[in-house]
Amino acid sequence: MFPQVTGYDRAITVFSPDGRLLQVEYALSATKRTPLAIGMKCKDGVVLLAVRKYLSPLATPPEKIYKIDEHIGAIAAGLVGDGLVLIEKGRIEAQYNRLVYGEPITVKNLAKKIAVYKQQFTQYAGLRPFGVMMIVGGIDEGPELYVTHPGGAFYNYAAFAVGKNSDKVNESFKQSYKFDLTLDNCFKYAIKTIMKVEEGEIEAKSLEIAVIELKTKKYRKLSKDEISRYVEEAKG
Repeated sequence: MFPQVTGYDRAITVFSPDGRLLQVEYALSATKRTPLAIGMKCKDGVVLLAVRKYLSPLATPPEKIYKIDEHIGAIAAGLVGDGLVLIEKGRIEAQYNRLVYGEPITVKNLAKKIAVYKQQFTQYAGLRPFGVMMIVGGIDEGPELYVTHPGGAFYNYAAFAVGKNSDKVNESFKQSYKFDLTLDNCFKYAIKTIMKVEEGEIEAKSLEIAVIELKTKKYRKLSKDEISRYVEEAKG
């Protein structure tokens, strides 16, 4: 009979007798408590969308979507402080690649470097895994989208959601996602998907949207007016 699981979930990340890393599982659970975030590829770019929660009328919620390089954006879904560390790590890796190799880092290599960095925090005493899943999107030869796991793995996706109700959204993607969507249709599709699972009415001020277009290979955040227009079109 196996010892109680509680002996393997304190202080350091060690294998339980049935091969589980419980600290990593707890870190993954932390990412499911964050507001919903979505990354999607379409035929002419990559869309990153995040829900922002206003906890107080006196405070502005922190950013959810960040520029990593000219052609790459990322969402850090989970513990805010952990996410800021990983965003900074990603920016440093992108700058280092330009300085050493004279070219922009690929989306895949950036995701891999962040994933390897996260994995190191599962190996040593006194450290804990990052409570963050990162959605990394950008343009190389074409649109690219990767997701990094708290345990150090990274995966290539066409569309993926993290956070509250993300299981429902990912199931919806499996049923209805199409890669040949234009950017305009991709914005509306993502907003409609969020409207189906979020409690209460979705407003422009509660959404943050960024895009990396294939033709420009430039990261850009949508303005509030642009978001308002897409929200109204999604409602219609």
